[in-house]
Amino acid sequence: MTATADLAIRMARATFNRALADANLSAIGPLLAPNVVLVAGTDSALITGRKAQLIAWKREFAAKERLIYTRTPDTILVSPVEPIAMEQGHWQGVATGSGAMLASGTYSAKWREMGGAWMIEAELFLTLA
Repeated sequence: MTATADLAIRMARATFNRALADANLSAIGPLLAPNVVLVAGTDSALITGRKAQLIAWKREFAAKERLIYTRTPDTILVSPVEPIAMEQGHWQGVATGSGAMLASGTYSAKWREMGGAWMIEAELFLTLA
C-alpha cells in the first residue's frame, strides 16, 4: 500500500499545483478535506475549512499581480497503521507577470485517504526567502 499511496499523493499534489497555476477552484475543492487547516508561511494566517480556503484562493486568483504557488514534495511518509501520510517538501511563489520568484520555503502536509481518495487535512508553510 505504501508505494500506491505515495504515488496517489504525488499525483494529487500535481493536480493541486496545476489547479493553482490554472486558477481552477473546482479542481482544488475535491483535494481538500472538509475541515482542512492551512497555516500560511509569512504571517501565520490560519485558514480553517474547505470553504474558507476556496474563498482565499478565489481572492488570490483575482489579484492583478498574482503569484503561482508550486509545492514540490521531497518525502512522503505513509502510516502503516492508519490511512494517513505526511508530505514534506519545498514551495515557491512565482509572479505571473515577470516570472520572478518572490517567495519560497518549506512545507509539511498531512493527507488522509477518505472514500478511496487522498485529501489534504493540514498544511503548514515556512517562508525562507
